Amino acid sequence: MFNSRKKYKIMNAVIIGVSSGFLIILIIAFLKQLHKKVIYGLILSGIGFLYVGFVWTDLQALVTNTIQAIIFLFLGYYGIKNIFVLAAGYFLQGCWDMLYDFFKVPGLIPPHYDLFCSSLDFTIALYLLAFNKGVSAKKILHNVAIYL
Repeated sequence: MFNSRKKYKIMNAVIIGVSSGFLIILIIAFLKQLHKKVIYGLILSGIGFLYVGFVWTDLQALVTNTIQAIIFLFLGYYGIKNIFVLAAGYFLQGCWDMLYDFFKVPGLIPPHYDLFCSSLDFTIALYLLAFNKGVSAKKILHNVAIYL
């Protein structure tokens, strides 16, 4: 059973992650002269490399995280051309964050980083899908069908 202090830390991680996601969205909205897809693609590619920085002292974790970072680099790159790929990249990064603890990894990742980062990633993914100009349910289903 969780004690109240642990529940507080877990909720803090989620609240800070969602708040950070909204803050990123707000800052990018004010940068009207910049291409938003490029900024979101750059952020997605950078997020993957954070794990590399955390685990550089463990070779197995370093190789695993370098591979995932390269995958998210490409998702960020191709997401610049297609908003649905970009949103899928953020969603997959959030899933990676949640599943990361199931790998045999040394305790090199900061505590509750999975909750913080996944809530941030899911917030941005939902924003990219929900508030993209010209997004309709029909268009979303069509694009999902193309990638399946």
